Amino acid sequence: MSRSNGSGDPEVLRAEIRQTRAELGATVQALAARADVKARLKESAVQTRDRVKQRAGQTTATVRSSVHDAGSVALRHPVSWAVVAAGALALAVVVLVARGRRG
Repeated sequence: MSRSNGSGDPEVLRAEIRQTRAELGATVQALAARADVKARLKESAVQTRDRVKQRAGQTTATVRSSVHDAGSVALRHPVSWAVVAAGALALAVVVLVARGRRG
């Protein structure tokens, strides 16, 4: 780690010492940041929370769009939706009647 400029100039040596101290300080800060597990976990949790919020927003937008599209289809084809609803009602009646006969 020793760098010798060969000149023996005290000002040059002081400048080298300041540079070495600055590099050492940056290295110590980087190591301290890596060793701070609590802060790293907190940052990871913040990033995960932000990703989940973003995905939830995207999913909400997708669901709203799908519901709107389904409503539009129902309005364009009301007879087909009425047939589906009538079929579901008939199925429910059949299931209730069949349960009533067993019990």
